[in-house]
Amino acid sequence: MARYWQALAATLVLWPAAAVAQSPTNFTASWASVDQHNPAPEWFKDAKFGIYFHWGAFGTAAYESEWYPRNMFNKGDGAYTHHLNTYGDPFGTWGYDKFITGATDKSGHFVQFAPKLVSNGGAWDPDAMAQLIVDSGAWFAGPVAEHHDGFSMWDSTANAWNSAQKGPMLNMAALHEQAFRKKGLKFLMAMHHAYHFTGYYQYVPAQTDPMLKLLYGQQGSTVENQLWLAKLKEIIDEFKPDIIWQDFNLPQVDEAMRLQFLSTYYNAALSWNKEVVATYKDGFDNKGEVFDYERGGAGDITNPYWLTDDAVSPSSWCYTTGMGYYTAAQEIHTFIDHVSKNGSLLLNISPMPDGSIPQQQKDLLNAFGVFLKQFGSAIYNTRAWLVYGEGPTKIGGGSFSGPVAGTASDVRYTASKDGDAVYAILLGWPGNGKQVTLASVTPSRFSVGSGKVYLFGPSGGAAIPLSFTQDSSGLHLTLPSTQPYTAAAYAIKISKSGTAPAPTPPINNGTTLGTGGAS
Repeated sequence: MARYWQALAATLVLWPAAAVAQSPTNFTASWASVDQHNPAPEWFKDAKFGIYFHWGAFGTAAYESEWYPRNMFNKGDGAYTHHLNTYGDPFGTWGYDKFITGATDKSGHFVQFAPKLVSNGGAWDPDAMAQLIVDSGAWFAGPVAEHHDGFSMWDSTANAWNSAQKGPMLNMAALHEQAFRKKGLKFLMAMHHAYHFTGYYQYVPAQTDPMLKLLYGQQGSTVENQLWLAKLKEIIDEFKPDIIWQDFNLPQVDEAMRLQFLSTYYNAALSWNKEVVATYKDGFDNKGEVFDYERGGAGDITNPYWLTDDAVSPSSWCYTTGMGYYTAAQEIHTFIDHVSKNGSLLLNISPMPDGSIPQQQKDLLNAFGVFLKQFGSAIYNTRAWLVYGEGPTKIGGGSFSGPVAGTASDVRYTASKDGDAVYAILLGWPGNGKQVTLASVTPSRFSVGSGKVYLFGPSGGAAIPLSFTQDSSGLHLTLPSTQPYTAAAYAIKISKSGTAPAPTPPINNGTTLGTGGAS
């Protein structure tokens, strides 16, 4: 991820089968054409929450961060000293390629990124990962298909440095796709390869071996640009991804290549008769694609619809020894804030090199699942309301603003698409029997009239009607005299028709959150 580029951080002011809303004719490789693409289809706006994961050869050392393949060649970085002491000279016999092809470290241990499936005696279980993701409440998911290091996690024909020919000797992306689609998840492929040949390996000396020139992005601008596009065309053809997410440095890729990618992807989607999403941090124009904030989000309701990618850890995107974690309150409250401001969250987890998921990460995903199973109808299928929220805690305001926990004085709003309901999500319990004023919910904005107000019930339990009055200073409601349950946040439904909160909706194949079965 672009942790060295924080100064460039931008601050920008389930789904049933449906008719495709985008252009019925082919797209051409021009901005005027690709700008006609619908950037954020209904299914994407409904889904709100996705999971991806930084897992690959770049994390084999489990040291410092996913930028280890770059930093091991930087003599001013601690990764260089660590590599020299643990493995050997990166400028001599122990280059980054050895993590892929395999070599012995200084302690005599054989080191290689070669995870094995559970069915073959290993720790990697794509089906278990798919179930973990579904139970977290995510509606779309997928792998980092290629990071800055240039190692493709599919059976690439354009790039010989791939997981089917080296290392694991498995088409890892395909195994994830099969497991995830089987659970009804929309499938994402995350590509970080624009920086592969535009700066990531700047400390690597010029290579003479053609294979190493390929690995280190030293084939020359024309060849590297063609390879950038070829990789994208491969994943389009093989995986038919619902989302192609891309990391930074796209402006350094030839504009003609960027446009060929977009038109190719959008035309393929027309042939598949489905709507797709292309995301970006730079290099596109915020018309036919979805802007992605890194580790941040909008400071207010922002159009067009946007996305943020963030991680379970503040220190690294891939697994590292001793890595720290955000709290569930920080992650969930910030997620709620994103939704209230017309955005979605793509949360990164960090499997260990063998493919197992650390318990702390499972616990964090479980916290999301518990929250969404109980309060999901205040999140999924909703839209931003007229006001995003109230309270003292400021969240978002650009990239790299990080997850923040709210307080019992903070509220965030969402709205039903049919206009019948506004959801107020309290980021803490204000107090037993306390009167709470939702100052934004005035009659001029949303007249409740003869409708009803409900506190969502415990998971699987009935909603709790709340007494209320409404005037020009807001909606005044009284909480139960006894706190009915403890939760990460507390959703209230304000309904003109008086309709109680609905159960959390299932994802598109009928999989119900927390059951692993069909609804």
